[in-house]
Amino acid sequence: MTQAPSVTQAPAGRQAPTVRQVQVTFDCAAPERLARFWCEVLGYEVPPPPEGFASWDAYNLAQPADERDSSFACQDPSGVGPRLYFQRVPEGKAVKNRVHLDVRIATGLVGEERLAALEAECARLLPLGAVRDRLLYDGYDACINMRDIEGNEFCLD
Repeated sequence: MTQAPSVTQAPAGRQAPTVRQVQVTFDCAAPERLARFWCEVLGYEVPPPPEGFASWDAYNLAQPADERDSSFACQDPSGVGPRLYFQRVPEGKAVKNRVHLDVRIATGLVGEERLAALEAECARLLPLGAVRDRLLYDGYDACINMRDIEGNEFCLD
């Protein structure tokens, strides 16, 4: 009986690549607006503009008219979390996300203490434009399903 190869195995004679970084990409209508929302949610920052440009506005104005405001990014200032990239697409969001972010703010907490931490974070995000969908709570574990300013689902966990 042969054993199925593990995820890290490559075909015979080739070494499997090692992924060093992951970027999460959002298709959206307003890249900079959505990026700045996620900066507030995650404590991320906007990276410096490309070399030769004093600001992102200056960079944006140097682009062809049809490419202006077409993308934006934010990053974890500690370099630990994934970079988030936002790209403008012509179509709107039509269905539930197949992948979503879990914003892990209550790791290690249970019961009422966990619920209180989640509720406090939810209250912080609502004025930023986040929308609360529903609370899942069984007396021990909890999460709050939410949506960002463009309707993308995420969880407070």
